[in-house]
Amino acid sequence: MTIHFIGAGPGAADLITVRGRDLLARCPVCLYAGSIVPPEMLAWCGPGTRIVDTAPMSLNEIEAEYLRAHEAGQDVARLHSGDLSVWSAVAEQMRRLDRLGIPYSLTPGVPAFAAAAAAMGRELTIPAAAQSLVLTRVSGRASPMPEGENLAAFGATGATLAIHLAIHALDRVVAELTPLYGADCPVAVVFHASWPDEKIIRGALGDIEARFAADPVERTAIIFVGKGLGTEDFRESSLYDPEYQRRFRDRS
Repeated sequence: MTIHFIGAGPGAADLITVRGRDLLARCPVCLYAGSIVPPEMLAWCGPGTRIVDTAPMSLNEIEAEYLRAHEAGQDVARLHSGDLSVWSAVAEQMRRLDRLGIPYSLTPGVPAFAAAAAAMGRELTIPAAAQSLVLTRVSGRASPMPEGENLAAFGATGATLAIHLAIHALDRVVAELTPLYGADCPVAVVFHASWPDEKIIRGALGDIEARFAADPVERTAIIFVGKGLGTEDFRESSLYDPEYQRRFRDRS
């Protein structure tokens, strides 16, 4: 048997990968993070699948479910929101499975920031204006930030920031980034990208707090900050320039 960790994507049931969907249909057991994975995603499970919501469970209780499935020889679909590579709490589960000698696989998912960019109708990298995207967060009760990883340090680069798990600290985000980006720097708060209740609050560092207060959202939102979010007058990429010589285009 194998524990299959699956990135469910940002929320919409049809944004799961084909591989992830097929694993859900095939596995007799599905453990899913019910607090952030929409129940519509479970429609991909096969008939008779034993479905377990891990939202109220501790890591020890989740481990017990893995052991139960291992002893029964049953594959497990372990469904996490977004993509497994960031803020998924998969690493600690894999470490326990390694100790237990239980095999596992990882299937990536569409990350939330990508779905949020699509909702905004923006490319996050703009030629000669914005070429770096920093995925970060602020310290929280569950996980402190390492020394040196902070908004001021990342903001000093001028890169576009995609700040996760920080909507409760919007005032702090504004206070720390305004001196670096300026009060007129574009900001977008994207809530539940790809969900039916998706919402986007746009503004600038100087007024986003007021705009948010007038139309608040909770929890699963990403705060984007960066000059590139508002850039319209930018040069076109050389990639498709008729005079640009490259390996796949014979201009000789």
